[in-house]
Amino acid sequence: MAVCGQLKGIFGMCNCAHIVLMFVIAMAAFGAEEDDALCKMLGMPEFPLLSKDGDIIIGGAFSIHSQISKPSLSFTDIPEPLTCTRINFREFRFAHTMMFAIEEINKSSSLLPNISIGYKIFDSCGSTLPSVRAVMGLMNQQEKTLGKTCSSQSSVHAIVGASESSSTIVMLQTSGIFHIPVISHFATCACLSNRKEYSSFFRTIPSDYYQSRALAKMVKHFGWTWVGTVRSDNDYGNNGMATFIAAAGQEGVCIEYSEAISRTDSRDKVAKVVRVIREGTAKVLVAFLAQSEMNILLEEAVRQNLTGLQWVGSESWITAGYLATKTYSGILTGSLGFTIKKTKIPGLQEFLLQVKFWEEAFDCSFQPSLNVPKQCSGSEKLKDIDNPFTDVSELRISNNVYKAVYAVAYAIHNMLKCGEMVNQSCNRRDKLEPKHVSVYLNVNFTLHSGESVYFDENGDPAATYELVNWQRNKKGDTLFVTVGSYDASLPKGNPFTMNGINITWAADSIKKPQSVCSESCSPGFRQAVIKGKPICCFSCISCAAGEISNSNKCTRCSLEYWSNENHSQCVPKVIEFLSYEETMGAVLATFSLFGASLTTVVFFVFLWFRQTPLVKASNSGLSFLLLFSLSLCFLCSLTFIGRPSVWSCMLRHTAFGITFALCMSCILAKTVAVVIAFKAKRPAPRVPQCSAPFQRISVFTCTSLQVVVCVLWLTLAPPVPYKNVAYSAEKIILECDLGSPIGFWVVLGYIGLLAVLCFIFAFLARKLPDNFNEAKFITFSMLIFCAVWITFIPAYVSSPGKFTVAVEIFAILASSFGLLFCIFAPKCYILVLKPERNTKKHMMGRN
Repeated sequence: MAVCGQLKGIFGMCNCAHIVLMFVIAMAAFGAEEDDALCKMLGMPEFPLLSKDGDIIIGGAFSIHSQISKPSLSFTDIPEPLTCTRINFREFRFAHTMMFAIEEINKSSSLLPNISIGYKIFDSCGSTLPSVRAVMGLMNQQEKTLGKTCSSQSSVHAIVGASESSSTIVMLQTSGIFHIPVISHFATCACLSNRKEYSSFFRTIPSDYYQSRALAKMVKHFGWTWVGTVRSDNDYGNNGMATFIAAAGQEGVCIEYSEAISRTDSRDKVAKVVRVIREGTAKVLVAFLAQSEMNILLEEAVRQNLTGLQWVGSESWITAGYLATKTYSGILTGSLGFTIKKTKIPGLQEFLLQVKFWEEAFDCSFQPSLNVPKQCSGSEKLKDIDNPFTDVSELRISNNVYKAVYAVAYAIHNMLKCGEMVNQSCNRRDKLEPKHVSVYLNVNFTLHSGESVYFDENGDPAATYELVNWQRNKKGDTLFVTVGSYDASLPKGNPFTMNGINITWAADSIKKPQSVCSESCSPGFRQAVIKGKPICCFSCISCAAGEISNSNKCTRCSLEYWSNENHSQCVPKVIEFLSYEETMGAVLATFSLFGASLTTVVFFVFLWFRQTPLVKASNSGLSFLLLFSLSLCFLCSLTFIGRPSVWSCMLRHTAFGITFALCMSCILAKTVAVVIAFKAKRPAPRVPQCSAPFQRISVFTCTSLQVVVCVLWLTLAPPVPYKNVAYSAEKIILECDLGSPIGFWVVLGYIGLLAVLCFIFAFLARKLPDNFNEAKFITFSMLIFCAVWITFIPAYVSSPGKFTVAVEIFAILASSFGLLFCIFAPKCYILVLKPERNTKKHMMGRN
């Protein structure tokens, strides 16, 4: 049928069964007789926009026009053909850069010598439908004669283009079937790195996989955790923004809104998107837009006076010079975005200046018209106007076109096995198929500028970017200033770096804008997620005691540290122990010294009156030994005061145990001596039980048992200093760990046993006939002693921290004072104040 024949002519292939399927639905609607109308609707051209014959033909597809008509598909009338309007001088420069590179290669004597390269360049209009038209025209021979024998050969050996990801994908879905290599200079969609679907695709611009992550790291670097996003509603925008949102989430950046626009959207829909941006609270807008969508967004932004935003752009528009006009400068000044490195292409500007397209460039007409302000004279010069076509100050994407053409040339050069000698011919082939070119595109060469060109296993180049900032010079012109870089090839560390150049922010502000959903919590507070809100929106809750805020969360201080007042840092805990500097320690130390001093005074009183009957009757030897032990009891309490150390911990308990054992042994020997002496049936002054040696032996024996217990205790499990962090959270109780609680309670129990024995013997001797019955005073002293130590046990167990030590000192002092006053106070009273009662007759109870 006629449609198949037409398609066969377009594709240059005999078998068009897989192509006809694209038009089945439309044919069913229009009928076979309307096949010409279908082709008319597609606007399929018979000839390319720019072309040149050669031994090898390289195709090109560029968005030379940026707008396309939207035909009415009513299915009742023949649709109007697609019409492309609004010339894009930047894309026009890309096309002529391709032509320049081909001319340069043709003049080269070392690259493809004696081989001429031609070109066929079509206008893709930046849309998918014209892109289909372009790829059909590139693959098709010029002839459209029905019934002509097919050659199964494409008219081009490789295609450079297109400038949009969606257009490139559409072209690949057709050209990929025939393995025609497509080298794009501007299609950045990460989806194109899929070699299973696009095995013949290559590009000279990095994938958005890296750009999107670079943008996320840059946004995080400047502390912007609350941003809005807008994207092109196509493969480029949707894939790039999806990658950015995922990467931003990993960086802790939240998205307030994410809008999408298309250049075919109505003005109302675009206006709605701009209103969403205006009403948002985010001060940073990430615009992942193609040039065409950026144009319509800015036009509406100007209408609604959208200002005060920090724009973050993708490489598609961030260095588009035609946007840097006074119309948009108030909106876009301060913009930040990543782009590929710029370079210089010698001779390109001179080549561009030779191109003539007066009416578009100079806004004039050769035909008189009321709609055009002036008539063209033909003498205008491109170098006299400021036009994106001749602007070679920012050659970034143009250089990608340049590299793509050279990549094809080097691939064919290697495939034809051209020699490296000057003017050496290549091995010509009659059938140079595109699929062979695709295989040899695994090239690695260096341009005249020194830049290396190569493709990885996915057909992608190395991902290196420059971070550019829109700044104004003194004249008010917008400059694209490089302020940082991103190199994805760095094996370790952060690939994003700043070069130290000052940045111009939104609205020419010298202060970096803040864009957060919630302000950072003050020191001592942590973030608490608000239900139903992104993680960047939070409330601040005070950290608990012992916690500090760290990276917006509370962390507990280590065991020996505590939080300061504002919970901003951990400080060492207060170490608490009973010290001499505090009031309680000083008071206890004073009483201890007072008791020792008073005991010493009593000692010297007894020493002065040692020959008197009262002192002799009191068993002076034991009395002096008892006074000595009591002074040690008072002094041993001092070992409990002060910072615990290894030696003080071992000394305090052993000194306490041995001195009190000595004291109790002396009292026990005195009471036993009194009981035996008065219970005897006849006087026996020389009875061994009552002799001084026996008393000394009994004191030594009883004390030695305690010494043995203490030695075993110190040997097996001695007391050691211990930091008690369990009792109080805010402070450390520095105390002596008993080591072996059994040892402590055995020492204390042995003292209690001696005290009980003393009480029993003193109680038995309390009614013995004597004016001065010492047993009565010993009984009272033992009652006080036992009462003190019985109440000590629960108080010791329940007292916290340093009060445990204070209770133990109090028990020592109270029992020592009890013994001193009950036993020696009555005697000192007689010796000092009632000397008349210090006689033998009075001691015997005789008048």
